[in-house]
Amino acid sequence: MKINPFKLERYFAQYEFNAEYLLCSSDCESVSIQELLALEDSAADNFQRHWLGYTESQGSPALRQEISALYNTITPEQVLVHSGAEEAIFLFMQAALEPGDHLIVHWPCYQSLFEIAASLGCQVSRWVARAENRWELDIEELKDLIQSNTRAIVINSPHNPTGYLMSQETYQETWRLAHSQDILLFSDEVYRESEHNPSDRLPGACDLGQNGISLGVMSKSYGLAGLRIGWIATQNPDLYQKIAHLKDYTTICSSAPSEFLAELALRHRQELLNRNLGIIAHNLRLLDDFFSCYTDIFQWQKPQAGPIAFPRLLGEDVEQFCDRLVREKGVLLLPGTIYDHPHNHFRIGYGRKNLPQALERLEAFLSS
Repeated sequence: MKINPFKLERYFAQYEFNAEYLLCSSDCESVSIQELLALEDSAADNFQRHWLGYTESQGSPALRQEISALYNTITPEQVLVHSGAEEAIFLFMQAALEPGDHLIVHWPCYQSLFEIAASLGCQVSRWVARAENRWELDIEELKDLIQSNTRAIVINSPHNPTGYLMSQETYQETWRLAHSQDILLFSDEVYRESEHNPSDRLPGACDLGQNGISLGVMSKSYGLAGLRIGWIATQNPDLYQKIAHLKDYTTICSSAPSEFLAELALRHRQELLNRNLGIIAHNLRLLDDFFSCYTDIFQWQKPQAGPIAFPRLLGEDVEQFCDRLVREKGVLLLPGTIYDHPHNHFRIGYGRKNLPQALERLEAFLSS
């Protein structure tokens, strides 16, 4: 298997731990282990007594119970825990696809959602979200993309990098098309529960039927990227077993301390979500004000969910702009070219507490 370099990860490897302000972070504000343990009276003592042997390959029963509670129809036995979302994506592609299969992917997107399939010898078509349509997807385009050898449709909602949230109508029609033609619907739901209006939340794809696969992670909405805990949930027993067998060749099992802390966090997830949604709402108001002052420099589309958005830079090459900004002011933005997106957009993250200070640096850069 030969695979292209992961552009986003290489970009962050270059800048992430050197830049003072990560104004393009895709996750929400994190907490310390001490803060997490404080959510429950006995948690600190239980954590110190937690056994550091191997964990169950599919994930601890208690953790899978908490994850299954995120959905309406899923049992703990239909949840498979992974070391982050990346491992889950990698193993799903390996389990579900064969050379010559066709994959449709909601684009722009996280690179592994199409790159792994391409490296396996699959044909990949892009279901393109366009800024002029407010990133809304066109069902008629999806219908035209489906081929006789289409094996999977990959969607991401809430969406990275635009903050777009698929409508209930588009989501249900996408499922209907996939289900009617026995196509797997792989739904990247890592930003689920970070909708700005909770009433807009979509059901997990895993709740729709056997062809639905939901991807989740502790990193984004909950802000616990350091735990490296992700999962898939599916009612498809054959696919589940294929992924579980492949996991024996990757991580085998997850970190015991991480599983303990993830279980604890999910029991108290509403507290974490309320905190992060408060940060998001505050910072989004600041961004609205900021972009309204610089309409000659940026085009701003207000996102509907999550802690990221995808504005457009006017009048200057976005790669050069981002490079000068991080070198001169220590503020990191992510140019859209990392997604192979050609229209001068960049990703901005607003899920962290230090956004006001980062915006001050950005304004100083624009003034200079």
